[in-house]
Amino acid sequence: MLSAWLLPEHIADVLPAQARRVEELRRSLLDRAAGYGFEQVMPPLLEHLESLLSGTGHALDLNTFKLVDQLSGRMLGLRADTTPQAARIDAHLLNREGVTRLCYCGPVVHTQPTGLNASREPLQFGAELFGHGGLEADLEIMELALDCLNLARADELVIDLADARVLRGVLAGVPLDGPALQAVVEAVSLKDGAAVDALTTGMPEQARSGLRALLRLYGGADVLVSAGTELPQRPLVQQALQELDWLAAHLRAAYPGLRIGFDLADMSGYSYYSGPRFAIYGAASRDALARGGRYDEVGAIFGRNRPAVGFSLDLKTLSEVVPATLPVPAIRAPWGEDAELRAAVRRLRENGETVLLVLPGHDAESQVFHCDRELVLTGGRWVLRALDASPALIP
Repeated sequence: MLSAWLLPEHIADVLPAQARRVEELRRSLLDRAAGYGFEQVMPPLLEHLESLLSGTGHALDLNTFKLVDQLSGRMLGLRADTTPQAARIDAHLLNREGVTRLCYCGPVVHTQPTGLNASREPLQFGAELFGHGGLEADLEIMELALDCLNLARADELVIDLADARVLRGVLAGVPLDGPALQAVVEAVSLKDGAAVDALTTGMPEQARSGLRALLRLYGGADVLVSAGTELPQRPLVQQALQELDWLAAHLRAAYPGLRIGFDLADMSGYSYYSGPRFAIYGAASRDALARGGRYDEVGAIFGRNRPAVGFSLDLKTLSEVVPATLPVPAIRAPWGEDAELRAAVRRLRENGETVLLVLPGHDAESQVFHCDRELVLTGGRWVLRALDASPALIP
């Protein structure tokens, strides 16, 4: 029999030291989003399945836990992504004209881990901007994502840019059903030249050569120059390349130390994204720390098909790769029934101090806290004393 305390695979408790880092990140990132004008929302973890999966593609369907509602008999799902919920809120609950900026932070649940060491219960922080189809919105989302990671002290950030329209432009006019298109997308994403050649037999030569070119179009700024000559000269492709160049130029100006790359074969979320998309990496991370982009079709199922762009990240993963924070300074105080002692402890806590009472028989203190002062009785008064220093009056 399995031990009752064992958790399911890729599910883990968050222990005090990491929980404190996660909470500090949550507060600081929500504050940063508020500084951009984003309003926080708190969608439910559980929703009707069709609402959760609207406009998100097959991949999210497979990654969503499903169950039957005992009250209505309808299928429910545990959210695997908060973006569709934000689109529902924008479309039906707020229903504003013009731009709406929403942010959120809460758990999502996945049926499968996204990586070898990934959690199936990420703590998703994200931001969505609805109502503006111009590149100004894409740039604002990218800057917010970068500012959040800089605020978390993630080192040596690299942003990779791509665009779903490049592949659509290359395949324009090529008749492909759903499974055939999915196979091509997967082969391009894996940069599998043999598979691309096999799957494109019978396609027009312009499409075949364009797909083969995509496999080598990754790297620095020269990628866009090469793409302009190697890919089909179609309006959709040219527009995507020009917009990626515009975004990169503005990012270079705002973040001089940022490394910017392009991978035109990256088809992550191809069925979901409708324009520019990005992934941000750090020095200590194998996978992306944040992902986002434009997904203008996300609100269509809710009857309000407005422009939309956003990003998300996992606070648990982020807390593991950014520098550890210093222990919280605290005051050690003896437990006692003395009225003046208890009043002194209350005053300190009201002033924002952390006071750890040493309960009878327990001298050890939590490792999350660093007691650099103590409350001592001196001359009939309770005063603060820096450890290994002289006492000082309590403010």
